[in-house]
Amino acid sequence: MDQLEKNSSNFLENTIIISAGDESGVGPEIILKALASNQIPQNVRFKIVGSKKNLMNTYRSLKLIGIKNIANPDELDIEDIKVSKLKNSSWKTNCGNCSFVYLKEAIRLTKSQQNAALVTAPICKKSWELAGHNYSGQTELLAECCNTTNVGMLFTAKSPITGWRFNTLLATTHIPLSEISKSLIKNKDLIYSKLNLLSNFSKRFKKQPTLRVAGLNPHAGEEGILGSEEKDFIKQSLQVWRKNNPDIKLEGPISPDSCWISSLKAWNEENSNGHDGILAMYHDQGLIPMKIIAFNYSVNTTIGLPIIRTSPDHGTGFDIFNKGIAQCQSILEAIKTANELCNKSQLFDTH
Repeated sequence: MDQLEKNSSNFLENTIIISAGDESGVGPEIILKALASNQIPQNVRFKIVGSKKNLMNTYRSLKLIGIKNIANPDELDIEDIKVSKLKNSSWKTNCGNCSFVYLKEAIRLTKSQQNAALVTAPICKKSWELAGHNYSGQTELLAECCNTTNVGMLFTAKSPITGWRFNTLLATTHIPLSEISKSLIKNKDLIYSKLNLLSNFSKRFKKQPTLRVAGLNPHAGEEGILGSEEKDFIKQSLQVWRKNNPDIKLEGPISPDSCWISSLKAWNEENSNGHDGILAMYHDQGLIPMKIIAFNYSVNTTIGLPIIRTSPDHGTGFDIFNKGIAQCQSILEAIKTANELCNKSQLFDTH
């Protein structure tokens, strides 16, 4: 029995605040399905930030097509937000605007409460833009609202087979592929600061974690033959970080095509020596192996904030809206992870 389990009876009740996301997608459906699941943590209070009318419409529509195991909005705590429609705008643009307003209110509520965490349902970045909200994602709005600059987009998943926790942090996030190298070169401290975030997160689960860093180029540059970024500055950043963090084993830069092989083994095989965190250089480099290995169990976690925030690792699912077939496992994992991080924060007095 670990320290977390020994002290579980001493934890204060946690509050999970859920922003409804884009209501023209699967957000309301997966929320209602998740809150009816027997996997929901016990002794947790839930508050949904969104439109009660929309949640009721979703509930009735799902009932009509034979979906049974869903929560009734009349029995839920809902922060009912009424957002004025934008003039001369489409339904999807208005849904994007609503999701933005819901998230800002959900952030405010989470910041105002102790032992609270935020779970965000998916939004559509294009709908935000059409509604006049120029952010490249929820992570960027969270950082602004929390007045924080050094934040990280980390994807975490707990294997249902082995119990091993799989963590991948992104050095760069929502930027075009052509801008990745420029961004890494421009911000000389980026890799260093992201390793600090990854290390702090991993230490919540293991005292002396092992971390890996993926190279940017094929074969991690092959000593400059296939790209010079590793040779020019990535290796130097890792050397400095190792010197200042001697208690942590840091491997890399590792060829990206083999960096996640041990992740697959640790996810599926008991007693396999898995690392505790990988730093990927860009979005798809980290997300492709994460989704292949841990699809439906992967959770997007924003680290470096003064609040806990998690999100399902999938999009709005516009193509399956109102069909009743959306899977709720990822948002369930987001809820469970948020609750676990709340408990860890109480245990280590970090939140």
